Amino acid sequence: MIELSNVKKSFGSAKALQGVNLKLETGKIIGIAGENGSGKSTLLKSLAGVSPIDRGSILVDGDPVSRKHAGRIAYLPDTDLFYPYFTVKQLLAYYNSQFADFNEAKAKEVLDFLEVPLASKMKNLSKGMRGRAKMAATLGRESRYYLMDEPFSGLDPMVRGDLVKGLIRFTDLERQTLILSTHEIREVEVLLDELVLLKNGQVLAHRQLDEIRSETGMDTVEWMTKETKAGA
Repeated sequence: MIELSNVKKSFGSAKALQGVNLKLETGKIIGIAGENGSGKSTLLKSLAGVSPIDRGSILVDGDPVSRKHAGRIAYLPDTDLFYPYFTVKQLLAYYNSQFADFNEAKAKEVLDFLEVPLASKMKNLSKGMRGRAKMAATLGRESRYYLMDEPFSGLDPMVRGDLVKGLIRFTDLERQTLILSTHEIREVEVLLDELVLLKNGQVLAHRQLDEIRSETGMDTVEWMTKETKAGA
C-alpha cells in the first residue's frame, strides 16, 4: 500500500500539492486525473521519490519513500529521458544494468507484442513507437508498483489502444499496482479500478469506477467535469 498524509509541495510561490491525503492499495489500476496544473505529474514524481516533498509523509509498504525505493517502483516520466543514439536493444541493456528487477525476456516480449524493432535507434522512431519502447522497458521491470505519467499523451487512438492492451496483458494485479496519470480517460476507463481527481494540488475525489457509474448514472468524463466545476 502507498499512503500519503498531508503531503505538501511547492515550487517557489506555486503550490503544487496542498495537503494531499490518499491510500492507494496493492492490486489496483488507479487513474490520476485533473486539469493541467492540478498536480498530477508532481504527485507521481513524489510517489516515485524523485521529487522530495516539503511536508507530510509518503509511505510505501510502511517505509518512507525515497530514491531507495527504485527497486520497488518503476517510474515512466512524461518526457523522453533516454539517450537518443540508443537502439531499442541498447535501451533494454541500459535498464538491465540499472535495475536488479529488470526482466529482459519480458521486455522483449512486450516489444514483440507492440511491434517495436530492436535494431531501431530511439531518435529515428515516431513518438508512438518511442512510447511503445518506453512502456516495454518500464513493464520489463518486475516491480510492485508501476507509476506512469501521461503514457498516452500525443499518441493516435490506434497506438493508445495497443498500449492499453499491453498494460492489461503484462501487469500482474495479484502482486502489482499500476498508477497512471492521463488526459485520455475514455481510452483507459476500461482499465481503471479507481480514479483520483485533483484540482489545484488537492484531492477533489477518490472513487471506485463502479461506484461512479452506479451512484451517479454518469460516465467518468461527465462525473469529472461536474466534480471539477463544483470544486472551483
